[in-house]
Amino acid sequence: MSQDRRNDYDVTNTVQVSNPASVRDAVHDLFTQAFPGTSFDKLWLAFYDFERLFTGRYPGYKGCDTTYHDMQHTLDMTLALARLVAGYDRSVEPRDRLGAARAQMAIITSLFHDSGYIRHEERDKDFSNGAEFTLYHVSRSADFLRRYLPDLGLTKDVGVSSMIVHFTGYELDLDKIELDDPRDIICGHLIGTADLIAQMADRCYLEKCRDRLYNEFVVGGVAVENAAPGEYMVRYKSGNDLLRKTPAFYQQVMRERLNSKFNRVYRYVEVLYNGQNPYIEAITNNIQHLVRILETGDWSLLRREPAFFLGIANAVQDIEKLVKRQLASFKGSARSSDGSLVMPV
Repeated sequence: MSQDRRNDYDVTNTVQVSNPASVRDAVHDLFTQAFPGTSFDKLWLAFYDFERLFTGRYPGYKGCDTTYHDMQHTLDMTLALARLVAGYDRSVEPRDRLGAARAQMAIITSLFHDSGYIRHEERDKDFSNGAEFTLYHVSRSADFLRRYLPDLGLTKDVGVSSMIVHFTGYELDLDKIELDDPRDIICGHLIGTADLIAQMADRCYLEKCRDRLYNEFVVGGVAVENAAPGEYMVRYKSGNDLLRKTPAFYQQVMRERLNSKFNRVYRYVEVLYNGQNPYIEAITNNIQHLVRILETGDWSLLRREPAFFLGIANAVQDIEKLVKRQLASFKGSARSSDGSLVMPV
């Protein structure tokens, strides 16, 4: 992996994951190599519609205004998913392979796995920012897929796609998701894995957690939860506090999901890279860098300033104003995650 990796490039520093056309072309290469002779037309249309949705040009929708879950995140995740799919089908027995139709369904699901953050002009007119849907955005994404796939001529995929998208979130108990074909569960594992490894391998993951994810957590009711009238449960006091708790998230939540819930399917990317796993290597580097920062207290080591890839003008300023207003509204007592009283953030 290049030491000169650019902020908006993938872990191999070869694909610009802020550019839909670049990711589409990379996915096309993977797809046509894995499934020679298969049409890419529906995937081409899905990339086209994804770009329209996130840039505010899809009929009825406003565009992306979530600064962490932006267009780059979805493209990065979709590229990771396509690599996992290609690696999986290259690694297993013919009878266990996903095949072109199921791979196509998985890739389209990944493209729209965060569509639930995008506000609808009519249904969501009482909301100010997509981050307000944080706690149930995956269900909203499933609803979008139910409406969208028939328009693409893929009604047959609605049932599976709207279920496996839940492997990217925490709204459903993954152990209770039942599908008729074990290969559909594999697709869920691949999608959930791609979502985790792509974002945590992002070159600017730490800065994005501090400066962007924290804001989304505030607006979405995750950072500070209204526990009772006048009292609030504080999970994250600040962006830095979110980073202080990230190593524990990595050890206790992420690794358990990757290794147990998702059955270590991240390893299938290794067949594409001579046994190496650039995603896991990048994640390890990020966590080690964070641990050094926490040990030294030198927050100046987080100095990258990644670009935003959004679909609404002034979205960055708008969410910052929304966060300040929401934090200022927390009056009276607040409780930290261990139950102790703390001052309002």
